[in-house]
Amino acid sequence: MTIRIACLHTVDSNAAVFEAACPPGASLRHVVRADLLSVAEAAGGLTPAIRDETRALLAGLAAEADAVLLTCSTLGPSADGLALRVDAALAAATATAPGPRLVLYAVATTEAPTRALFAAHGADFEMRLVPDAWDAFRVGDLPGYHARVAEAADAGFAEGYATVALAQASMAGAAALCRNGTPLTSPAAALAALLSRPGTPRG
Repeated sequence: MTIRIACLHTVDSNAAVFEAACPPGASLRHVVRADLLSVAEAAGGLTPAIRDETRALLAGLAAEADAVLLTCSTLGPSADGLALRVDAALAAATATAPGPRLVLYAVATTEAPTRALFAAHGADFEMRLVPDAWDAFRVGDLPGYHARVAEAADAGFAEGYATVALAQASMAGAAALCRNGTPLTSPAAALAALLSRPGTPRG
């Protein structure tokens, strides 16, 4: 039996990122709501109205799937009780990884929820915004986006960080470009966490 996982994204390209990371025994359904991230960015972060709309979406997805993943770090606090935050799985993996640890993020609105989440998992870490990365993403320059993220990750490894975590799912494509080490990514961490849960359907 295959586990059916519904994914709520705010970035179109994240569907392909998760498909690439999906292991045998799981099938993914993707729903993309880029407008939710756009409104949150315009508002300076997650608002009660955006949170309520996100939770309604997650509840609907949960009714038709074995598990639900929320892949947007900015919307992450909306997931409580309805979905697994992919950045929560990453935070848990980071907390048990060797230190010192560096957490990279690309969107300013993800800083506060990401910091709170990683701290809640007991991780001792530093956070760093990747300069100009999101500007490249906004104009559709994925290679440039991933190159900037990979450069920041390599710089972190070169500075002596034993673990580098890429906080946003959209950053995962940068991992293959890194030369100084292999950063942790949320798609791999989240899918592994779901498939290791007790009671997960097995094929």
